[in-house]
Amino acid sequence: MKKITLPISLLLVISASLFLPSSANAANTGWRYWGYFQAAPGATQWTAAMTGPTVNVKNGSVEGWAFTFSGDVIPDAATPIIAPSFKSICGQTKAVKNKKRIGLVIDFGPKSIRPDGEVAPKTMTRCVVVPINALGIDVLGKVAKIRANASGLICGIRHFPLKECGVEIPTPATL
Repeated sequence: MKKITLPISLLLVISASLFLPSSANAANTGWRYWGYFQAAPGATQWTAAMTGPTVNVKNGSVEGWAFTFSGDVIPDAATPIIAPSFKSICGQTKAVKNKKRIGLVIDFGPKSIRPDGEVAPKTMTRCVVVPINALGIDVLGKVAKIRANASGLICGIRHFPLKECGVEIPTPATL
């Protein structure tokens, strides 16, 4: 019996054609969702929140929400486009006894990840005055209507997006 040998380059092409389509498809998709970010008092950079918004936030901190995308190709969610600055957001708001001031930034994301046919509100910043024991969700709820799913995932802020909740989409070419 004669042994058949194939050049290594041909073996690589055959292997690639067998294995790349599924892994390429996986790499070409990701998730669009509301990302939650925080900046402790005095911080000037966003930090991805390691918990949901049901935690107490400190007076003088800044909360950030960004409609964002992440996947295998783009693993890190984009932070809000406005840097956290308590002074610029809350500098004109007077302190109130037994309340706390929290800066809030809501970034509705780039056009390239918006659901088809939907128009997003403009990025907003607000200084929110809330009770001392207020949680992150209370801060957001003070200025925006919130839609969440049964597990508590924030699906919509100010009616954006209108219906979906953390859906998988193809990676936008512009990202």
